[in-house]
Order: sequence, then C-alpha cells, then structure tokens
Amino acid sequence: MSGAGGRGCGSPVPQRAPWSLVAATAAFCLVSATSVWTAGAEPMSREEKQKLGNQVLEMFDHAYGNYMEHAYPADELMPLTCRGRVRGQEPSRGDVDDALGKFSLTLIDSLDTLVVLNKTKEFEDAVRKVLKDVNLDNDVVVSVFETNIRVLGGLLGGHSLAIMLKEKGEYMQWYNDELLQMAKQLGYKLLPAFNTTSGLPYPRINLKFGIRKPEARTGTETDTCTACAGTLILEFAALSRFTGATIFEEYARKALDFLWEKRQRSSNLVGVTINIHTGDWVRKDSGVGAGIDSYYEYLLKAYVLLGDDSFLERFNTHYDAIMRYISQPPLLLDVHIHKPMLNARTWMDALLAFFPGLQVLKGDIRPAIETHEMLYQVIKKHNFLPEAFTTDFRVHWAQHPLRPEFAESTYFLYKATGDPYYLEVGKTLIENLNKYARVPCGFAAMKDVRTGSHEDRMDSFFLAEMFKYLYLLFADKEDIIFDIEDYIFTTEAHLLPLWLSTTNQSIAKKNTTSEYTELDDSNFDWTCPNTQILFPNDPLYAQSIREPLKNVVDKSCPRGIIRVEESFRSGAKPPLRARDFMATNPEHLEILKKMGVSLIHLKDGRVQLVQHAIQAASSIDAEDGLRFMQEMIELSSQQQKEQQLPPRAVQIVSHPFFGRVVLTAGPAQFGLDLSKHKETRGFVASSKPYNGCSELTNPEAVMGKIALIQRGQCMFAEKARNIQNAGAIGGIVIDDNEGSSSDTAPLFQMAGDGKDTDDIKIPMLFLFSKEGSIILDAVREYEEVEVLLSDKAKDRAAILKGKMIPSYIINSNPEMENEEQSSPENDSQNQSAEQVSSSSQEVDSVDQESSEENSLNSYPESLSPADMDNAASISASEQTSNPTENHETTNLNGECTDLDNQLQEQSETEEDSNPNVSWGKKVQPIDSILADWNEDIEAFEMMEKDEL
Repeated sequence: MSGAGGRGCGSPVPQRAPWSLVAATAAFCLVSATSVWTAGAEPMSREEKQKLGNQVLEMFDHAYGNYMEHAYPADELMPLTCRGRVRGQEPSRGDVDDALGKFSLTLIDSLDTLVVLNKTKEFEDAVRKVLKDVNLDNDVVVSVFETNIRVLGGLLGGHSLAIMLKEKGEYMQWYNDELLQMAKQLGYKLLPAFNTTSGLPYPRINLKFGIRKPEARTGTETDTCTACAGTLILEFAALSRFTGATIFEEYARKALDFLWEKRQRSSNLVGVTINIHTGDWVRKDSGVGAGIDSYYEYLLKAYVLLGDDSFLERFNTHYDAIMRYISQPPLLLDVHIHKPMLNARTWMDALLAFFPGLQVLKGDIRPAIETHEMLYQVIKKHNFLPEAFTTDFRVHWAQHPLRPEFAESTYFLYKATGDPYYLEVGKTLIENLNKYARVPCGFAAMKDVRTGSHEDRMDSFFLAEMFKYLYLLFADKEDIIFDIEDYIFTTEAHLLPLWLSTTNQSIAKKNTTSEYTELDDSNFDWTCPNTQILFPNDPLYAQSIREPLKNVVDKSCPRGIIRVEESFRSGAKPPLRARDFMATNPEHLEILKKMGVSLIHLKDGRVQLVQHAIQAASSIDAEDGLRFMQEMIELSSQQQKEQQLPPRAVQIVSHPFFGRVVLTAGPAQFGLDLSKHKETRGFVASSKPYNGCSELTNPEAVMGKIALIQRGQCMFAEKARNIQNAGAIGGIVIDDNEGSSSDTAPLFQMAGDGKDTDDIKIPMLFLFSKEGSIILDAVREYEEVEVLLSDKAKDRAAILKGKMIPSYIINSNPEMENEEQSSPENDSQNQSAEQVSSSSQEVDSVDQESSEENSLNSYPESLSPADMDNAASISASEQTSNPTENHETTNLNGECTDLDNQLQEQSETEEDSNPNVSWGKKVQPIDSILADWNEDIEAFEMMEKDEL
C-alpha cells in the first residue's frame, strides 16, 4: 500500500466535506511538519541523503538492468540462475505463479518507478517495448487480484505519468493514450470474473477464454480472500474515469458493497476468506495482514480519490473495530470475528507491516510509531522481516521475498514526523539489501533469514515499490520532476492522479442502503488532521513513543509464562500441561473440553485433538487451550530432534560472487557438525566417478578441496568415506533428480548406513538439482570456484578481506554485521529448523512427495487448513500417558526466563510449523501425519456447522 497527496493542511477539515479533490490525507498533510519535528535523532545532511538516494538508483539499475538483459520478455527474473521465469517452464510454486501471465510483468510493474527515479529516457523506451511486445491475449490462468494491482495498475500508472511528461513538452510527445487502450483491453478481460450472484469476482480468470468456456480451466472456485475481492476500486474506478466507461467502477463498487454488507455486525470485522456465491465466511479469523490488508487500505484511498463519503464511513467503522480488538500495541493480532476478544493465532505475518503507513494516512500516529518500532527491532534481529514471527518474536516462517511494506511505512512515518530516525531506518534497509540479498544478476529473495540462504526469485513488486519508497524517503522535492502530492499510490505503489475525482463522475456517490455504526472516536471528525493535534509541543514526540519499546523484541516475556506465574501467585491450580496429559484420565478430558479442545477417536485406535477456541468456556480457557496445543507440537519436535537438523548454507565466495550467493543445503546425520565447529572453506572439484561409489580415480583433483558428488547408486556414508580417503575436506552431494529444488521439496537430510559413522570427519551437505546446478554452472564458467560450508551465511567483510571488491559491498556496514553475527540471539535462532527434514536409512533416496509449504508469497484464494480458525490437530496414541518430559522453568519472581537457551538445547522446530504431531513410543512418519490431515479437517468442518 502507499499514500495520497494534496493541498492545504493548516486547520482541520470536517470529515464529510463536500469537496471531491480531497485536500489530502495525513501523509502529505503532515509534510508541513517535517521541518519542525527533527530532534528525535541527529539530522542527516543533504549530502548524505543524496548519497543514499544515488545508492538506491544504482540498486534499481542493477535489478532492472539484469531483468532486461537476462529475463525480458519473461515475467520475472530468476537472479540466481540469471534467466527469466516463464510460466510452465519452471516447477509450479502454486498460488505465487498466478501473478505470471506471460505479459512481461516486471516491465509493466516498473513503468512509473522509472519516472519517479528520474529515468525518463528509460521510461520512454520501456513504454515502446510494452506497446511492441506485450500480449494480453495469452491462454493462461491468472489471479484477478494480482493482475489488477500489478498489470492494470502498472499500465494506468504508466499512462498517468506519460501524459504528465507529454504536457511538460520534452518526452513522450508521440504518445497517444496507447497504454490506456491496453489497460481498457485488460479491464474487459477481467470483467467476466464478476459474473457471480454476489458480485464478488472469481479469484482466477483465463486471459484468452475468460471463465465459462471449458478451455478456461477456471470458474469452479467457490472462495476468495477479502483483499482479493476488495482491492479493485482504485484501478477500476481510474479506468472508468480515464475512459468514460462506467462499467469498471460499477463492478468494483458492487464487490465492495457486498463485502460491507457481509461484515460481522457485532464486531464490524471481516474474515479472511469468503464464499463468492453465498457470502458465507469460510475463514472467520480477522486481522490486518495477509488476505485482508489492502481491503482496508482501498476503503480509505477510495474516499481520497473518488470523494465518496460512504467509503470513509466504512473505513472508520472498520478502523474502530481494529483498534478495539486487533491492535494490542505494539502487536497486531488476529481475532475471531464472532468472538473478537479471542486471539485466533499466536503469530503475525509480514504483510501487516503496511498498517503503520495506513495509520499515518488516517492520522493515528502513536500506534503507527509503536508497531513500526516493533517491526524494526525484528528486522535488526534477523536482517529482514520474516514472513511470519511469533508474539514472542521468534521466526515462524523464515522466508523473506523482499517485501516493501515496511519501507512504505517508514516513508510515511518520516513524512509525518520529520524525525531523521526514519532516515536511519531506511539506510539500514539499503545496507541489508546490498549485504544479504544482492547477487550478480539482481537481488534474490531470502529463503531463510536465519541462514541467509537465497531463493531464485525477484518479484515484480520489488521494483514497483521498494525502490520507489526508498528513493522518495531520501529525495527532496526538487529531486523529483513532478509533484508527487498530486497523486495517490495504489497498493502496488502505482500512481493515479487526484484530478480523477472530478472526471466522468457518473456513479452515485452515496450508498443510502447501508447503516453505519455510531462511533465515539473523536479523531474521526477530521479527514486532514491538524499537526497541532497530532503532535503536542514536544519535538521529541516520536522518540518518546519509541523509547519504551526499544527492548521489546530482545526482552519480551512470552505470555504463556506470564499466565503460569499469575496462576501460581493467585493460588489457583495451574493449567494442564501437555507433558502431564493422559488421554485416559477423565479429569484431563474435562479440562480439554473447557479449553475448547476436542478429542476424537480414530478407527486405528489413536486419538486426535482439535482446538476450536470459540467453544472454550472463557477467553482465558481458550488461551490455555492454545498454549496446550502449542506444547504438544513442541513435544513432537523434541522427539524428532535427532531427525530434524537445521538447514545449512553453501556460500559461493570466489569471484564474481563474493559471498553474495547462498544456497539452502540439507545436513547429514554424520560427519563434522557445522553448527558446533568452524565452517569449512575450499575450492570445489568433481569426483571421479561422479557418483563417488568407489575409490576415486582423481584423488589429486579433490585433495584439499570440497568434492562434488552425484546422488545415487550407493549410500551417502559410502560416498563420504571415498572422498575423505582421497583427501577431500568436505563433500556436496547433488541430487540426480533433474529439476528438484528446495523451493518445492522438503529439506532433505542425509542419513547414515546403519553402521558406526564416527570415522567420517568431514562435513557433508546435500543440494537439490536446481541449487547444485548453480555451482556446476559457476565451475564451467569460472573453473576456480570457492565455497563456504557453514550453519549460516557468514560476514562478507571477513570473506572479502584482502580482495578487490565492488564499492557497494565495501560501503556496507561490516561492523554492524559482525555484531549481529556474534549475537547470541542470532545463534539461538539458527538452532531451530523451519522445514521438516526427510531421511533415508537404506540407500540415498527420498520420497519427494510435495508437502504443503507455509508461505505468504501471495494472496491465496483458499488458504491452508492449518490457518483455518486456529484449528490445530494432534494425533496421539491413546495408551501413552507421559511423553518425553519437557522442562520449562518459570521464575516466580516475575522475571522472564531465557527460553532461547532451552529452545537451542531442544533443537525445536518453530511452533505451529506443522500442526499435526504425534507422541508415543515411536515417532509417527511424516506421510502418516499428512494422511491424517483430512480426518482433522473433516472433524473441524463438522464443528464449523455447529457454530452460531
């Protein structure tokens, strides 16, 4: 999401002012305050701001240039393999690929970024390429939501700035609304998705065949996410206002009207997923992150762009509910829409990082500062914001696809407060991108923020949003060739001119059928808040809000511990702990019922536990139930800790990579443990025979080097012994299953041969085919390739000492990196594995049946059952009464105990990463756990029918 601009902010403006070109929301109203509130940190000089702005330009050139050189006309760049990602030619990534339509996505998404960054010549060239090469009539099924915000929004943003440049008289003099005509063509291609009784669009559509035709391969979906249906009004209304074709705005309004009517009336919240035919809520949890986020954003911005009071009233109603139930500063926690006092989950996703920016537009600065500061501390701990993290700030999902939402909120908070602290935040973002994500062919998404490993992915939104926000953060008004305050930003940061509010107004503005809740928040009386109201006469206002939160991440005390302490102090009986649970104990079963946990007997004699928080006797009991389920998951993790080692990292450190390519590697249950010993560094060499199953015929080639071996034909331990006998200092086994990738397969762990493997002293790591090919390609091109085998990516400053290296690496901050690398918090984080490791006890083969990945890469129209209404399920042996004991210390004096050390000793996997766990005499196989999942869901759905 992003912001809006306008004029005049001296005094408050009534919320229902009858002016259509809204005088601006808080973001740019507060620009006038930037020269006043600058004492929160040391002011940044004009020269340093220019230097950082130029660095952003160089980074954009690196990303955009590599896309154009190696990927165009493909939709996206694959920065590790230096080629384009073409739909159907790469392994499917599920919903993430729905953004790809064979329409040069990254180029279209980058159009208006080129103008913001003053690259007008490149913009003119890019527009010509779009008009010449892009085809919107492809036989491919795409996401309606992603296509709207990225492609339709990109074309409209490009058109908006093309006509601006044409009016200035230097560039684009040949332009005659060609991008607008393409946008109109695309708009008509998306319209069939709205052919439902509710007016909510189908989540996917075939660009060539639409919905209904058999060739379309779509039209059977029943569910969509709230954001997917509610994030259309800006682009569709702009298309109507630009062209005079009112049908687009009418369809988008109808979808918004339906979502508003289906809100939960007592809480005024909306769920994550809705049935597009019946309007029933499929997922009844509510938050401000994935699945809902931009719905709220577009209500406020639709008011700004279109001047329709009903959108502001709806936003205010929802915002009041958010601040009552979801906002628990500095946290933003999902709740149940019917019982909003109950939290729906114990983790937050990265997409909610946009919300502080939206709060700035709303004019509610204090909670924006608080949440932003919490997020910044998480970033400082992990270098990037993980896709999801728990309420006690541990990694839940470790990926980071270079999302721009935090940069966006940083930009708006700086515009609102003028506090140079936020310039320092932006500087940190730039340094981290260059140090950890930059690779020779662009910027690579982080596969695991704990190890520093990369994913072969650079999403189009990285160019559309990240560089735009970072450049604007450091730019002065004279650095931009047009007035940014005359435009509103869409959720993809595309620019739409505010003068559209007075153009082709043929849509009825007021929804007279809706009733609005009477609100008691006096802040709603103002559309453009007066800076005197927002900022008391205290130049340290923002700093004073941040100060109490400065240690919230490092010194947080998990709520579960606090609850236990309170129970002991009050003399009440402590809650049932998972380690004490007995499935045959009637008292325990009664406690489970009180906590909203149901026990289901399965045909094979086992039992399952399913938590449904809304059935708990009270909110406190529901919280106890949630903790109980989490403990059960942790117990299973402890039992499997020997089989679930953390992922390892293979870092290419030689020219021209310089440590900038990090590959996710599977560990071995034998050989040197890289988490306990110094990393192994050396040049690589292929073994002969390549499978390593017999005595090597080229021992001189692998002597003192790291041997590359192909998987297959013998056991891993045998390969290790053969290369060790030849003098190798380490080994990398590369999968022989062509096309396999850590992006699509569970992390693979190499097991021994059932014999004593203490004789193997060298480290052994496993790479899937896709990652292994990156090393093999490097060897073919550069011959001498040096790698680092370690538990996580290492400090590049140390790696590059004494070498000739590019300036953008020299200019990064090695001192900070060294400090972070040595921090015990970071060390403990690397003891937990995000993914379930597979192992083989016979020959080195693995069942690569795909497992469901915990990912928020895009808006799924139907999210995984693991996220549904906080239903966690556990399979158990009914006869087992006391599983492996879980020692958890509680300080009765009220001090927080250091859980990180305990977690490190337990090698615990992240909580909630696998909602199906078992306990008993034997560890339940992963395929059995997955097979049980359907039974869990069936039980959950039966409970859903009984609700309300």
